[in-house]
Amino acid sequence: MTKNFDIAVFHGDGIGPEITAPTVSILKTLATASDDYGLNFIDAPAGAAHYRDTGTSFPDASMAIATNADAILLSAMGLPDVRYPDGTEISPQIDLRKRLGLFAGVRPVTVRTGQTTPLNLPANKEIDFVLIRESTEGLFHTQGCGEVSADEARETLLITREVSEKLFRFAFQLAHGRKAAGRGSGRVTCVDKANVFRAFAFFREMFDAEAKNHPDLTADHAYVDATALWMVQKPWEFDVLVTENMFGDILSDLGAGLMGGLGLAPSADIGLNNAVFQPCHGSAPDIAGQGVANPFAMILSAAMMLEWLGTSHKIAALSQDAARLRTAVEHVVAEGSTLTRDLGGTAGTEAAAKAVLNAVLT
Repeated sequence: MTKNFDIAVFHGDGIGPEITAPTVSILKTLATASDDYGLNFIDAPAGAAHYRDTGTSFPDASMAIATNADAILLSAMGLPDVRYPDGTEISPQIDLRKRLGLFAGVRPVTVRTGQTTPLNLPANKEIDFVLIRESTEGLFHTQGCGEVSADEARETLLITREVSEKLFRFAFQLAHGRKAAGRGSGRVTCVDKANVFRAFAFFREMFDAEAKNHPDLTADHAYVDATALWMVQKPWEFDVLVTENMFGDILSDLGAGLMGGLGLAPSADIGLNNAVFQPCHGSAPDIAGQGVANPFAMILSAAMMLEWLGTSHKIAALSQDAARLRTAVEHVVAEGSTLTRDLGGTAGTEAAAKAVLNAVLT
């Protein structure tokens, strides 16, 4: 029996619509060919361009669409010259994280054999780890409402037991899944600064408490500065890393750099009942409308969406199509003949997406 899913689609700003259209087209092709699931796409207007044109960045109707959807596919958001009166950016993705309680920011980092990377990887070494960033509190807690006076400014870092315990359960469950699938060693690393900040000592205590529930996995700790070093020196040793919001924000871009750029960096923000899937990169308005944007991160985010739906609803066909889609992108990138210019190639958006679709279908 076919299970149908409603997908809220935020087309985004700048290059957002250009990378969303081919991604949705690929997803429609996969769903049409499946007897086990269907996908119904519902457009949800929001973002900087919508704010510029209407005075509203996130209509209530769009929030309702997102809240009621089975999953949310969100493209690149924001424009540098369109901001709120206080100077802050239009960020519907952050609004969604906070409103829907999307506490687990999932940032996979993958470099396969043959893929170009700034690193000089040893022979037979590949990179395949996942950085989990807490996405609703940490140093982002006072976003937009920090205290600023003529002589000083203050922001508050918040770490709560309610959110952290859910975060660590999620991290260990992900490690179990990766180990069972043969993708990870079953190692979970808590990334913090517990030697300096009491808040991170508290964070680590909760991690250690959850680790005791998973004796078949390896749990360890690393300070954030050392982690940044090791991500460059020996990234193949990591499996699952879990950290605070700001640390995760910074380390996730380092992870994207290992892969060759943000154009290959997908992400998910996952809660207990909802999930958003989006590329890590920005809206690149300087190249919008030229047909040269890299669609790979958006397509990989769509693959993460299929995997999450498949796991959440126990539909093997979704997980299988997720793997096919992810493998297709990895094949196109490693093969190297249909790369966009940010990856050193000359292919346009449509050609790059078509190469992925052809790889999926072969």
